[in-house]
Amino acid sequence: MSALKLRHCMELETLLLSRIQFAANISFHILFPTITIALGWVLLFFKLRYNRTGQERWMEAYSFWVKIFALSFAMGVVSGITMSFQFGTNWPGFMEKVGNIAGPLLAYEIMTAFFLEAVFLGIMLFGFSRVPNWLHTMATFLVAFGTMMSAFWIIVLNSWMHTPQGYEMIDGVAHATDWFAIIFNPSMPYRFAHMVLASFLTVSFLIAGVSAFRWLIGGRTEGVRVALKTAVFAAAMLIPVQILVGDSHGLNTKEYQPAKVAAMEANWETDTAVPLILFAIPDEEARENRFEISIPKLASFILTHNWNGEVKGLDDFVTEDGEVLHPRVLPVFWSFRVMVGTGLLMLLISWTATYMIIRRKRGVEGLPKPMLCALVGMSFSGWLATLAGWYTTEIGRQPWLVQGVMTTKEAVANVPAPLVLSTLIAYLAVYAALLVAYVFVIFYLARKAARGEDIGTRVAPSPAATPKAIPME
Repeated sequence: MSALKLRHCMELETLLLSRIQFAANISFHILFPTITIALGWVLLFFKLRYNRTGQERWMEAYSFWVKIFALSFAMGVVSGITMSFQFGTNWPGFMEKVGNIAGPLLAYEIMTAFFLEAVFLGIMLFGFSRVPNWLHTMATFLVAFGTMMSAFWIIVLNSWMHTPQGYEMIDGVAHATDWFAIIFNPSMPYRFAHMVLASFLTVSFLIAGVSAFRWLIGGRTEGVRVALKTAVFAAAMLIPVQILVGDSHGLNTKEYQPAKVAAMEANWETDTAVPLILFAIPDEEARENRFEISIPKLASFILTHNWNGEVKGLDDFVTEDGEVLHPRVLPVFWSFRVMVGTGLLMLLISWTATYMIIRRKRGVEGLPKPMLCALVGMSFSGWLATLAGWYTTEIGRQPWLVQGVMTTKEAVANVPAPLVLSTLIAYLAVYAALLVAYVFVIFYLARKAARGEDIGTRVAPSPAATPKAIPME
């Protein structure tokens, strides 16, 4: 009996450590696609504005931010390769059971997105004065399109794991029966829109924060001015849209993954007129909330659009023999609140900054130093919101790896726990160093540009654009 208990304990340790290791890898990796997905389109916007007006300020903004794109792209590729190896080393059961679906989707991502990015990235980065202007613009578009397609296929696979459709099980292995249903599974449109908007908000606050930093240290060029103003306005417009999309995504989750929603709200019993819990410490052993602060009926209204609507509780996802089929409540409950809280702070900062720019009629000069400092502090707020939302989504799916098809425990490799722990420590050390270096390089480039040491490479003016004097705002 003791030997069986020891083996069971080791299996649990391997499972937990493997989950932590994959979470660490994907948490590090997702930071960089979150930037490149949207930054490619922002660069295209800068380039098109330059082509149309001939104003050097747009090319100045492009020349600085294309460096950040290249850095982020490289970090994303390297970390993505490392993460993909774990399908074989830590989670062989995943590909054994659903590889007929996951494999092609990952291949589509490589064929339609990664190759497109790799081919045209060189032209985008180094072709400023070496190729015709139209070709450089087209390369920028194709790289931006490639990053979006990459996100599309990854979100398709992830969404299918949450709301699987279009398959049949034969001898314990999933086989595709309808690829249209697989790709456009019930949660994919909401998840894709939510992720794309998150990326644009991440980039908006990154550009606003770094541009505000450059402005504060004296780099008050027209390129900084236009980048900061564009980013603030974009954030102010996108955050309300994200809130609406998030609400729709939540309603979709309530329909297909009610256990996740119950964990997000720390709602233990199915009831009507359920309150919205603002603060609590969920106690899973006692199956209750401690130190709860709530608003009556608001959760029912948000989730059902009815003040007295019924919301399922976590107790509905415990079997008669005591098996728990819902996720850990504490991390899901708090990661969701971190995401929402960060989003509300984004709303406050972006709307206040926009009001100051418009109301004072002085452009960026209308932003006082405290607001510029606040924007600098919000530079990486998009990362915080994205990671919190990702944890809500992925931890909220537990104990399932593919909802209703296979559990996480069924997919984990039989690897000794000490081996997983040693590689986990190595990953964390390397990722921490790389993350510090990445942030350092961004602000190093910002300081260098502010000193006028690197104004970027220029392309020849577009034949359709007549160079004009840079107007003062």
